[in-house]
Amino acid sequence: MKFTSAALIVAAAQTSQAFTFMPANTRATSSLSAVATPTRFDTMKAKYKGFIPKIDTSDVAFGYDAFEEAVAEVSYAFNRNDVVTGTVVQFDKGGAVVDIGAKSSAFLPLQEAGLMSYGKEIDDVVTLESDVSVMIISDEDENGQLLVSIKRIEYAAAWEKVKAMNAEDAIFDAEVVAVNRGGAIVLVEGLRAFLPGSHLTGAIATEELIGEKLPLKFLEVNTENNKLVVSNRRAVVETQMNDLSRGDVVDGIVKALKPYGAFVEVGGMSGLLHISQISYDRIDNLEKVFQPGEKVKCMIIDHDKLNGRIALSTKTLEPEPGDMLKDSARVFELADETAAKYHERMEADRKAREEAAKDIVLGLGDVVGDALADDGEGAVTDDLESVLG
Repeated sequence: MKFTSAALIVAAAQTSQAFTFMPANTRATSSLSAVATPTRFDTMKAKYKGFIPKIDTSDVAFGYDAFEEAVAEVSYAFNRNDVVTGTVVQFDKGGAVVDIGAKSSAFLPLQEAGLMSYGKEIDDVVTLESDVSVMIISDEDENGQLLVSIKRIEYAAAWEKVKAMNAEDAIFDAEVVAVNRGGAIVLVEGLRAFLPGSHLTGAIATEELIGEKLPLKFLEVNTENNKLVVSNRRAVVETQMNDLSRGDVVDGIVKALKPYGAFVEVGGMSGLLHISQISYDRIDNLEKVFQPGEKVKCMIIDHDKLNGRIALSTKTLEPEPGDMLKDSARVFELADETAAKYHERMEADRKAREEAAKDIVLGLGDVVGDALADDGEGAVTDDLESVLG
């Protein structure tokens, strides 16, 4: 088929008109308008919200206005160091979530869950759904959350109790939780206290001591420096002293020898057995009589309860003078029997002294009575005064 030039020109014009370019935004707008146009069903569905029942609120005493006023009156200010009550609502990693009525629930870290929380899990320290008193220890973070602590409340309460115990000078038991080169660490009402090695009685500060409970008394309570120092020796001495009296026969162990006597441990206390109280016979060499570590029996002849010191004697237990140098085993065997006889002699001596003192007093009374004489005219003259006159 042959086409003329005019025919080709007409065909090209028609083709160009058929493929006229449309901008992209024009096409998108047209398409979006077509999609966004709601149907009649969509319009009805959007307007219909379901059946709304009519409720008579005329008898309700608390309306929306009153509710808004009540909300406005409530203060939601939470400040650092405030103590508030909350409820443990959830255990979270490293702690617990506590509802204290703030915008957001507060967080209780494990290390702040209590004085005794070290080495424990959070569910061993606090109970889910339980009410707890907590102290606010931080400001709100970007999420409105606060950090709270139980430990700081318990810490303050523990110090108050410790101060009261110290004022009473009471004896208490505490558990050893650690040892070091200087002594041991014990827990007193959840607070760490130092027990110097020199104040341990009958033991040394080794790992074997950990877990044991010891009787203690306070040496120092310093609230400003949070310093607690305790003594086992003071508690033991006071306890032992309450059960000891002059004249008691006690068992002891020789701990050290000195030129002036021997130191004997009695019930955790150190007593002095002076060389003059060992025997009625003269002692030239103490090492011939005692050796460190030897068990002995002694009589208490004096004590100082305040400082925990006791004076001892074996001389009073000798059946015969010098027996401690000749046969000390016989002295210890007959110690109780000899002590009973010694007490009988002391009691007899005491009564004799009392009688002698009574006689002296009565004699003085007779002398004074004779010195005051009646001159026969109703006047009393004092012969002593005339003599001294």
